[in-house]
Amino acid sequence: MKKGNLLLYMMLGGIAAGIISGWVFGKEMEVVGWMGEIFLNLLKMLVIPLIVSSMIVGIAGLGDVRKVGKTGAITLIYFTCTTAISVALGLIMVNLINPGLGVEMTATEIPQRIAEKEAVGVTDILKSFVSDNLVRSMAQLDILPIILFSLIFGGVLTTLGEKGQPVIAFFDGVNEAIMKMVHLVMYVAPLGVFSLVASKLGAAGGGDLFLAEIMKLGKYSLTVVLALGVHAVVVLPLILYMVTKRNPLKYFINASEALTTAFSTASSSATLPVTIECAEERNMVSRKASLFVLPLGATVNMDGTALYEAVAALFIAQLFGIELGFGQQMIIFITATLAAVGAAGIPEAGLVTMVMVLHAVGLPLEGIGMLLSIDWLLDRFRTATNVWGDSVGAAVVDTLEAKYVEGGKEN
Repeated sequence: MKKGNLLLYMMLGGIAAGIISGWVFGKEMEVVGWMGEIFLNLLKMLVIPLIVSSMIVGIAGLGDVRKVGKTGAITLIYFTCTTAISVALGLIMVNLINPGLGVEMTATEIPQRIAEKEAVGVTDILKSFVSDNLVRSMAQLDILPIILFSLIFGGVLTTLGEKGQPVIAFFDGVNEAIMKMVHLVMYVAPLGVFSLVASKLGAAGGGDLFLAEIMKLGKYSLTVVLALGVHAVVVLPLILYMVTKRNPLKYFINASEALTTAFSTASSSATLPVTIECAEERNMVSRKASLFVLPLGATVNMDGTALYEAVAALFIAQLFGIELGFGQQMIIFITATLAAVGAAGIPEAGLVTMVMVLHAVGLPLEGIGMLLSIDWLLDRFRTATNVWGDSVGAAVVDTLEAKYVEGGKEN
């Protein structure tokens, strides 16, 4: 058995053991949460140096500034199209199933962390691209300004000729070292994913209490999971096959270690080191494509989050008996797509940016309180979808970059 396959099976076993333990022992399993936090923090510890080095090396690898523009355009077109498709899928599914009809409203107050974000809007998302203090942004895992700085810094290095080469070589070495550290961290992944899942399910009250919440919001959960499933199992594999001619099932299996990590951590950013490793070493995506697309995708390509916000907005409207016409649903379509860009790759960030979506069509924020009890689980499904979308994007951009930017030459 290959080492990579053994680790994957152990991680799947860790998730299964975590579900069983959290289900049976309930709140007693919160005691193991510290182990999951250590694993999550180990991954997060690598995110900032990985993003900075990846973006700089990725931009430098593209060479000519004109190639950077073309590759960037291909990447952004892919991100925009897949996000738009995911939101459309969510809207179609929620209109078909109507999960909010007949559900009793039990939450009467706006959750504190949601109330603090009432002023979030499009301008806030635009301002989040720039930081007046990069060190503070790094400390807070505020990824967007770091990506923007790294992109510009890497681009400038390519214009310096020989003077820029030692700096590029330095960051290339940093990137290689970080990836080696990822290998070391993954040795504790099975224990980490077990602790994360068991403690979260335990915090939800164990199997009986959580099952009661699932039953209460069963149609809503089903709508979200079905829509995510169609996007992940049908849309993305179809795009992968049509553009790259790769076998979607094989590509999925090779990316499964990253998807398992995404499901257990509920963080696209924390999963980024593993996503890059799977893309390069398992799926043989070129290094320059993976280092350019994946760090960017972990922050701005949020298919699952955008879909979830669209479904949640219409669910809340149905819950309160508010009818939304085609025009208002188009507003949700646009704002959910924009809000997903501003959703940092951290757990439950989608709940915060959902405020923007609800405000756009005048829906009450109290409805978000209804979703909190099961959001931690749905968050894992949408994070795995986000990471799967990024992984497919790396292969798509790699293929199109070779075809249209390199003039038909293979990478």
